[in-house]
Amino acid sequence: MTSILTYLVAFLLYILIGWCFWRNTWNQSSLSDAGNRGQTTVTWVHYAMLAPLLLHAMTLYHSMFVGGGISFGLGNAISSIVWLTAFIYWFSGFFDRLQGLQTLVAPVATVSAVAIFLPLVFPSLRPLENTELPAFKAHLLVAMMAYSLLTIAALHALLMTVVERHLHHPATHSILTNLPPLLAMEKLLFRIIWIGFILLTLTLLSGAVFSKEVFGQPLTFSHKTLFGFISWGVFAALLIGRQLYGWRGRIAIRWTLTGFAILLLAYIGSKFVLEIILSR
Repeated sequence: MTSILTYLVAFLLYILIGWCFWRNTWNQSSLSDAGNRGQTTVTWVHYAMLAPLLLHAMTLYHSMFVGGGISFGLGNAISSIVWLTAFIYWFSGFFDRLQGLQTLVAPVATVSAVAIFLPLVFPSLRPLENTELPAFKAHLLVAMMAYSLLTIAALHALLMTVVERHLHHPATHSILTNLPPLLAMEKLLFRIIWIGFILLTLTLLSGAVFSKEVFGQPLTFSHKTLFGFISWGVFAALLIGRQLYGWRGRIAIRWTLTGFAILLLAYIGSKFVLEIILSR
């Protein structure tokens, strides 16, 4: 079993990195030498982020893989999605055209610091069934990737909202002035949504068509299934609207956030009701 010290160290590293990044991007002056020092610090913080990510992964491994099965309750589910989101976001910082988007490192690190303790606060009631099946493992991996990418899309949409307001109410904060142009951010948003949508489609198809092979039982209608398909429909409508009608700006942001909110209800919301409220 992972020591509580591992959780605490990862928590403190997440908080420290988030604070360092926030201090050196939000409060740095517009002078070039200060900007260079701030960029150096941001680069150092980016590499340092790997340490809490590895510790977080270690805690998740020992929390999820208990005995011969996989424990994937509410705490493990949220913590895993947050970890994978943070990892993908961190990894994207190594690409030059995406480095300007590292503005969200501070809030992502803060959320990760909280999420690391969720498996302890909401422990799994029982291991999942049929976890030894390769089809189930593939389904779970694809589902996690879909949730994480669409989480990043939602964060990206929120960041676009801030940038749009900044255009109408200019400020001097370098945390905004270092971002890519709004059109470039919009193109990236739809690329992320496309990938997340494809993975979400594979998740729903594998769960519906191969329910017997994945879950060991025929497909059953539930709130999770309903909200999952509604979320899929929202993202599908957004992508169709983009192709046929050129949807962009606030319309794209609203549809993205709506689809993500419904997706949260589909899985996290269902788990919360079943495990916390109904204790099932």
